[in-house]
Amino acid sequence: MMNVNITAISRKLFNNNSEKSPYSMSLNRKKVQHPFWVMVSKEISDQVRSWRFIILVALIALTCLASVYTALTQFPKSAGAKSSEDIFFFLKLFTLSDGTLPSFTVFISFLGPLLGLSLGFDAINSEMNRGTLSRILSQPIYRDYIINAKFLAALSVVSFLFVTLGLLVVGAGLIFLGIPPTVDELWRVIFFVLLSIVYVAFWLNLSIFFSIIFRQPATSALAGIAVWIFFSIFYNMIIQLIAKGIAPQQIYSEQQAVNFQNFVLNLMRLNPSQLFSDATVTLLMPSVRSLGALTMAQVEGAIPTPLPLGQSLLMVWPQVTGLVAGTIVLFAISYYLFMRREVRSR
Repeated sequence: MMNVNITAISRKLFNNNSEKSPYSMSLNRKKVQHPFWVMVSKEISDQVRSWRFIILVALIALTCLASVYTALTQFPKSAGAKSSEDIFFFLKLFTLSDGTLPSFTVFISFLGPLLGLSLGFDAINSEMNRGTLSRILSQPIYRDYIINAKFLAALSVVSFLFVTLGLLVVGAGLIFLGIPPTVDELWRVIFFVLLSIVYVAFWLNLSIFFSIIFRQPATSALAGIAVWIFFSIFYNMIIQLIAKGIAPQQIYSEQQAVNFQNFVLNLMRLNPSQLFSDATVTLLMPSVRSLGALTMAQVEGAIPTPLPLGQSLLMVWPQVTGLVAGTIVLFAISYYLFMRREVRSR
């Protein structure tokens, strides 16, 4: 009996020593996930399971699929019209409309900001109101992990959504049209999806900024919606009134009229929606050769052929740079304010 007990104890000690061997300890270290990625995965699961995300995704998916359906119904009519865009037949899925419903790009331009605002308006202030922010900061993790994880998780969800929508549109075109996209068309669709992600990321950073500034989530949500409504409706009206007020009484030359029109367009491009609209129109309509007013001397002799992808990207580079710069500036301001924010335990 004593020998059996000694044997059992020795086996137990051997198993414990084997579990604590350097090799097993190194395997356990590899299995331990970095705290930052744990926070990102937790934020992604919270975003995906929330009812507001499910409702918005259902709304965006239904409206975009409806716009694709209307574009498919208009293909027999547009197929008979000979134009320079016949070689880019597949891109009409994103821009074609019958007048009853807007096109796919218009829906993304209108509903994309709502998605970004809904994912970040309570990113920080809800954690502070529940008292969980102070508990998280009491752990041995860096403070910037919180805001970085919030932004990266929401951006990952948005990226997955837009990639899925893009694949759905491409798949619908392959099934119903039987025409595969060309390499140029495929790259234009990819750049359009990336541009849509950047556009939504701008509004996401704006909502995170308001969630840091305001204590209540309702206030930050209303502030974000107010900014969105201002740029969607009232900003263009204000620019038109300014243009009428400063318009010259008499235009003496064609160059003067072009300069004034380009000045008004530059004021319009302070609107993020206008930047997104200019960039998407140029990418998805290769026949667009200019985004501003041109003189007759500039138009004379131009061959009405579609622009190659490289030239279209060069044309929209200022718009893309503006959206990326605005996104980075908003995130930098939010990061600075959050790092200096005093967090008290409740």
